[in-house]
Amino acid sequence: MSFSMPNLHNLEQGIPISLQTDEEGLIGRECPKEECEGYFKVKFGTGLLGKDLPCHCPYCGHSEGADHFWTKEQIEYARSIAINKVADALEKDMKSLEFDIKPKGAFGIGMSLKYQRGTPVPIRYYREKALETKVICDACTLEYAVYGVFAFCPDCRKHNSLQILKKNIDLVRKQLILSSHQEDTDMRRYLVEDALENCISAFDGFARESCRVRIAKSTDSNRATNISFQNIAKASGTIKVLYGFDLERLVKTEEWKQIIIGFQKRHLIAHRSGVVDEQYISATGENPMTLGHKISLAKEEVSQLANLIVELGEKLLTALPLP
Repeated sequence: MSFSMPNLHNLEQGIPISLQTDEEGLIGRECPKEECEGYFKVKFGTGLLGKDLPCHCPYCGHSEGADHFWTKEQIEYARSIAINKVADALEKDMKSLEFDIKPKGAFGIGMSLKYQRGTPVPIRYYREKALETKVICDACTLEYAVYGVFAFCPDCRKHNSLQILKKNIDLVRKQLILSSHQEDTDMRRYLVEDALENCISAFDGFARESCRVRIAKSTDSNRATNISFQNIAKASGTIKVLYGFDLERLVKTEEWKQIIIGFQKRHLIAHRSGVVDEQYISATGENPMTLGHKISLAKEEVSQLANLIVELGEKLLTALPLP
């Protein structure tokens, strides 16, 4: 009697398994690096085209073959599907081998073979997690989603810090346009002052992240992860010590002075209700006669600062490329 297992044999070429995407068509990925294991999502069909392209963790930047980035839940789901398909094939093959030979004569011996399947393995279904920020890479057009805001592109590894900065500055510009349509003087002033705050906060977040992902280039990794750019003059000195170049020299002298004034005005608005103090006069070189007076802040001034912030951000990344 020959024993043929055709259904099991058919599985030798592999078991195709489809993974479900979320409602936006994105599928989960997980960094294989034990120290990270960060979860993110990508949309297949967007981004770079080609075979055997590496994948990059958006959080730590770790690069490896794309087949190393399956999530634990996806692996458990695939394993449960595979086990059930093998069990189904085995059952079909064993059923085809069943027989029942009845005994013949007074001393005949009967034989039979019957297959009984054990308890089936449950399918390990899962659901992709919700993430906080969806990004379309401005370099390779990959659609991906991450926790937080800043990230490396999982396809081309470009960091999105400048892209996020420009997006936030665009919101500042919209806020300034909105202020122009306000008849209420107090509301108009509030929107302009808030736009200044948002402009500087956007640069602070961008620059902090830009330095964090480049700590390998710094002389002190602990200090490099804790640079504050709320005081741009102080931050410029720190950058020179840690990275060896002057932030101040990345732009023209008159542009740097305008940046200093903008940052100092934000400090006064946030901490002094906009009233000029000696620190402001010392830092900006403004007329001492303004001491104790409220600063003036025009919409055009914030708009110009927004443009300079983007320029400074671009030149910062040029002076400090990724490792």
